[in-house]
Amino acid sequence: MSPGPHRDATVLVTGATGGLGPAVVAAFLDDGWRVVATSRSGRPPQDLVGHDRLESVATDLFEPADVTEAVTVAAGDRAGAPLRALVNLVGGYSVGGLVHETPVEQFERQLTLNLRPTYLATMAVLPHLVDAGGGAMVWVSARAAVRPFRGASGYATAKAAVLAFSQAVAVEYRDAGVRCNAVLPSVIDTQANRDREPDADAAKWVPPEEVAAVIRFLCSDDSAPTSGAAIPVYGRA
Repeated sequence: MSPGPHRDATVLVTGATGGLGPAVVAAFLDDGWRVVATSRSGRPPQDLVGHDRLESVATDLFEPADVTEAVTVAAGDRAGAPLRALVNLVGGYSVGGLVHETPVEQFERQLTLNLRPTYLATMAVLPHLVDAGGGAMVWVSARAAVRPFRGASGYATAKAAVLAFSQAVAVEYRDAGVRCNAVLPSVIDTQANRDREPDADAAKWVPPEEVAAVIRFLCSDDSAPTSGAAIPVYGRA
């Protein structure tokens, strides 16, 4: 079974200090989880410094040894809270030209940025969830995975691959009790997106806290029948 809202489970959150990360970490802490949060700096989200259920780990999620170390921290049972969930937030967005105007190196960077950390963290966490009799994974894809837009072929392709990978994991580990789902945001209301699109109507964008609530739900017993899903979190954007 997947973990429920109890003080006896750990979730590993990658990319914890990105635009969505602080809201996700806060949502799980509010629900009583032990949270192990990774970032390059190893610093926790600013508003959560000193929380007794939060451990922060400096991690280069593109390096297998770093990922293994972070998972070892998350799987450590010092707090009596075994690792039962993984939330992959690491990824990136880049707008370029049309396909014939986009160098292959730029296209490949999007694949690496969005897929490599997800694959490494998933590969390292899965044995722990299988040994525990099950657990949950949630990854962040994007609406562009199913509704591409002009000038972002690399991004759309990478996020579609994230979605396909999540569904493959859901099938491969179904009998082991491991669930895997993906959320598909439209535009999340982060400072980076506001800076990138200063003239857009940000009131239509999705607040990070709302996306975080969906992610937390997908790691809880309340979503126990759900695996291999692509969950739209579009808001009004």
